Amino acid sequence: IKMVHLKKINPLLFVALTVIIYSCNNTARDCEDFHTGNFYTEASANDIIYKSSFYRNGDGIQIEEFEGKIDSSYVRWVNDCEMILSPVNPKSMSEKKNILIKILTTTDSSYTYEYSFLGNSNKLKAKAFKIK
Repeated sequence: IKMVHLKKINPLLFVALTVIIYSCNNTARDCEDFHTGNFYTEASANDIIYKSSFYRNGDGIQIEEFEGKIDSSYVRWVNDCEMILSPVNPKSMSEKKNILIKILTTTDSSYTYEYSFLGNSNKLKAKAFKIK
């Protein structure tokens, strides 16, 4: 068996290639663009698409309309791309559960996110569109 010797790779070239490869796999997220505004969202569960609209103001409140009902939640941003929604006036124990939302990707007018009840490992995905 003949051993093949590789020439030394220039460290600068190695670093440049590593940065290029990493940047190709790293999706830019401009989450701050979606901290406030009017939105429309679609979420799918059990082959049913649920649609709602909501408004998020800069005072830490989100007001959502879903199936003719209006609910308000406190919004607490954990970091630029993750928030926790806490119901303002829960009417039952199940409504008291906080929801964790993590923005996965963004475009100029929408974001894809995953959400779950806080502490629950069962995560669902959805997409929200900013209404201008």
